[in-house]
Amino acid sequence: MEPLTGLIAARRNEDIALDMMKFIAATTNYGKTVASGAGFHGGTETKSDDYAAQLLELYTRCLATVNGKK
Repeated sequence: MEPLTGLIAARRNEDIALDMMKFIAATTNYGKTVASGAGFHGGTETKSDDYAAQLLELYTRCLATVNGKK
């Protein structure tokens, strides 16, 4: 039986880092804040911006890890 060389494409480091970031964020609730209760909570734009910034930081750290940098 011949090996399946060439059928499975090598994954880019960016794709690996993105999958790593998604796994870490989903399993640890990274960057999510806990709602304090029912009712209106102001500042949702700030919270979503903060969450996006935290995910971007996590992605950058994952990409550096995949690339072998500290």
